[in-house]
Amino acid sequence: MFDPFIAPSGTLLGLLQRGRGDGTLHALAAPRSEALAALNHCVLSDPRHDWQVENRSLYYARLYLDLDGGTEEIERHLWDPEDHLDTDDSRTGLALAVLGHLASYGRDDALVLLRRYAATGANWAWALDELALRDDDTGLRSLAEAVLARFPATPEGTAELAATVRDAFEPRPWRLWADDPRETVGARVRSATEQGSFDRWQRQMRPGGPRPGWSVQAVFDWAQEGLERGSALHVPAARCLSAVAGTEDRPLIVEAARSGPEGVRCAALHYLAEARDPAVLDLVEQAVAGPSRTVAEAAVAAFERMCGEEAVGRARRWAHRPDALGASAAGVLACRGASQDAPLVLAALREAVRGEGPDTPQLWTLVDGTGRLGIACAAPVLRHVYRETSSSHLRGRAARALAATDPSFASGFAVECLWDCEETTRELAANHAETGDIRVAERLRRLAADPAEEAEVQTAVRSRIGPDAPAV
Repeated sequence: MFDPFIAPSGTLLGLLQRGRGDGTLHALAAPRSEALAALNHCVLSDPRHDWQVENRSLYYARLYLDLDGGTEEIERHLWDPEDHLDTDDSRTGLALAVLGHLASYGRDDALVLLRRYAATGANWAWALDELALRDDDTGLRSLAEAVLARFPATPEGTAELAATVRDAFEPRPWRLWADDPRETVGARVRSATEQGSFDRWQRQMRPGGPRPGWSVQAVFDWAQEGLERGSALHVPAARCLSAVAGTEDRPLIVEAARSGPEGVRCAALHYLAEARDPAVLDLVEQAVAGPSRTVAEAAVAAFERMCGEEAVGRARRWAHRPDALGASAAGVLACRGASQDAPLVLAALREAVRGEGPDTPQLWTLVDGTGRLGIACAAPVLRHVYRETSSSHLRGRAARALAATDPSFASGFAVECLWDCEETTRELAANHAETGDIRVAERLRRLAADPAEEAEVQTAVRSRIGPDAPAV
């Protein structure tokens, strides 16, 4: 995944890139041209590190509406010559998703752009998915010939069409086109649908991997062969061992975890961790100290999956280690430790922020654990993570931890969170925001009336403004 440039958190651009509620509030107070320039920068240069867990499109679409912004910059971006040179979804996906939300709010200019791009753009499948949710049948039917023209009437083109129909995220357009009476449309789509179904059936009839009756050694061989091919099969191999291994196989598995080939060691460590074998914790420590990074990473991952007091007890011993196992141990205490572990979790949180910054993945479990354990003195660190992280998902976790540890949250960050880009963060804010702030009452009413808002958010909002709720 690309690494986007993120502006400082105190700037308008930095706030909008992070998807913070204050980004919207500052944009509405800034000169309109400046706000639109920052907004267009975000939409045309996706600021997310991972689009699969971070939301921005509805957040940016709402701001376009509030600023009465046009779609001219998005149009220029979509039809830039680079569109057919850089075909990665990350170049245009966010812009297309924003257009989809604008179309759902009744913006005809956004709907027209989506139709044009679905007909001529490189990332046409994304645009078609947006239209499948928002366009009418007539609009979708008008795109059939343009989309099908992308697949030549050759064996290769026919196979590619069948795979596209089979794997379509939103099947509605293809179902409409299958009913088209034209031979070049309906017949082609129906044939592709049948071929896709046949391909899926063939894959189901020829499954790869273990078979009934496999031995422990056969599972080990499969795990090692997978690693040599570049596929990490440690976890599925451990599940297979659970099905085929008996008590008489334990010495073989323990020895494999201690000195087998890399793929075998990884699978054995995962199996022993799942079985909570008494030898596994010592084997994990040995593996982390060994020369193989692959085995060390698998050992740490196996330890993180362990439940039970023996894992928590060992984590208390390992949490002081300055390596990956020490960081993993702190995460285990954050998830499963008791109140006595609060100092260790807090120390790990501070060290992670100081050493790795506010975006390190290690913070996810530590922030959650800080809230779970109610570590009130962690609030200053959590506020720093909230302000500085570029991950809206981590910011939401920090907000949840602050709600559990910081008495000022309801009148502070919770108000801002009502405008946040993440629906889970808006839901949290709807439950906690102090209604003495006049902005809160107005925002709650707007969220309740917004048809694009998530149902969970609206349920939380209505619990605050419903007939049985306290007056806001």
